Amino acid sequence: MVGMGLLRDGDFRLLWAADVISQVGTGVSALAVPLLAVTVLDATGFEVALLRFGQTVAFLLIGLQVGVWCDRLRCRPLLVVADLGRFLALLSVPVTAYLGVLTLGQLYAVVLVVGTLTVVFDIAHPSYVPRLIARDHLVEANTKLQLNRSAAAIAAPTLAGALVQWVSAPAALLVDACTYLWSALWLRSIRAAEEPPVVERRRMWPEVREGLAVVFGHPVLRAIGCHGFTFALFQSAHLAVVVVFLVRDLHLTPAVIGLLGSTGLCGAVSAALLTGRLTAWLGGARLMWVSGIACGVTFPLFPLTTPGWGLVAYVVATFGTSFGIICLSVLVVSYRQAVCPPHVLGRVNATSHVLVWGAIPLGSLLGGVLSTALGLRGTLAVAAAGVLLSSLWLVLSPLRGLRDLPAAPGVPVAGG
Repeated sequence: MVGMGLLRDGDFRLLWAADVISQVGTGVSALAVPLLAVTVLDATGFEVALLRFGQTVAFLLIGLQVGVWCDRLRCRPLLVVADLGRFLALLSVPVTAYLGVLTLGQLYAVVLVVGTLTVVFDIAHPSYVPRLIARDHLVEANTKLQLNRSAAAIAAPTLAGALVQWVSAPAALLVDACTYLWSALWLRSIRAAEEPPVVERRRMWPEVREGLAVVFGHPVLRAIGCHGFTFALFQSAHLAVVVVFLVRDLHLTPAVIGLLGSTGLCGAVSAALLTGRLTAWLGGARLMWVSGIACGVTFPLFPLTTPGWGLVAYVVATFGTSFGIICLSVLVVSYRQAVCPPHVLGRVNATSHVLVWGAIPLGSLLGGVLSTALGLRGTLAVAAAGVLLSSLWLVLSPLRGLRDLPAAPGVPVAGG
């Protein structure tokens, strides 16, 4: 069970408060954007896939450079600026929709801007946490932050579906915009001073290569990165078309789609609550590859979804996948923060994010192409097979011979 713990610390509580509502808003837009494109702008499956490409392509373009900035600069100002920029960009959608001039082209531009700023935020955030929290509290901090994401994963789809169906899709994006403003204000209120990193300034690309060398030269970090890339590639192919599949093949309303997502994503909250206990019982290293398998074996239920009672397959698949993803996320972030020296953590985070998020635009394009060639259900089947096979990276890695995760850089892990 996750108790108060770090929430008694005022600065962590501010970080947590900034994160909790922002995560709900992000989850709202994840469903509201494709629903807006499909129901208001009459976008095709391929055009919806291009929207997801635009949301994530910036990780390929600037992800590694942002990692260098996070090692050179204070991270909290980067977080605040990224939140304010996302607030302004998303605010333009309900404004232009109210004026009757919203176009698919503008939506592409907005998701590209928001996606670029999300690269900055998502790489700076895990680099900032060890600067605010002592290393022996990192698993607890990451578990509490993952619990935010898990709770948002449950609340956001139902909220987004209800807003889209009963108010409008642009109103749902207005909610998301306001959550980024909320996040910026709370982050700005953190009192602890963040000292600028003391680093030797060098040319950017040698520093980028150093981060790449740490990840690909470490057998466990390499396996985690390769799993993340493969999993994200096929999961994003799935996500690029699944909303279109639910609307056009199964003829579900936005409210029902949101309720299905929220019900299945109870697995995310369950994982956030149980990861600590499961780690103590099974061992962090073992739990990492078991979580990868859990994602893989439940994902093939998605293409088996049919109307009526067949929707249970969708709920079970979402529950199992979200449970595995959250367990894996908590342990992977904690592992990187523990084994990486502070002066390269930003670049290691960036490399890891680029491997995962850089695969997403490629997977989105793959989903769009496959939907044209194989249909929506066929695309979901191919994506499920790819996710299942991705777990082999973890199962065949050195994690299989370990039980626990390291406590700090250079500390060996316990064997099985």
